[in-house]
Amino acid sequence: MLFDPTTLTYNDAGLIPAIAQDATTGEVLMMAWMNAQAVEQTLATGKVTYWSRSRQEFWIKGATSGHTQELVDFRVDCDRDCLLVTVNQTGAACHTGRRTCFYTQVEDGKELEIMAPMRDI
Repeated sequence: MLFDPTTLTYNDAGLIPAIAQDATTGEVLMMAWMNAQAVEQTLATGKVTYWSRSRQEFWIKGATSGHTQELVDFRVDCDRDCLLVTVNQTGAACHTGRRTCFYTQVEDGKELEIMAPMRDI
């Protein structure tokens, strides 16, 4: 069966959440949004492409920062409303300069930053 991005369930803005996971470590790196064109571009090029809601434009991860995501595996969840992209991550995945966007831990009602930036922002 050929994959058809139009069979995915997008929200009212035409977007679907995409979770990026490190192919080597299994670490969850980030969550961003894709539209059908970003899905198609990611699959065609192997360069993970998202839709920037703030800039209203395509965002090829690492195009300006050098912190790229090379696609290893592309999966669709059972409800077809969320994506998992397994990637080879170069540099920080988070715009804060951290390896992952999930650097804030909540424990005993307190927030703890458990990871320092990899670089200055």
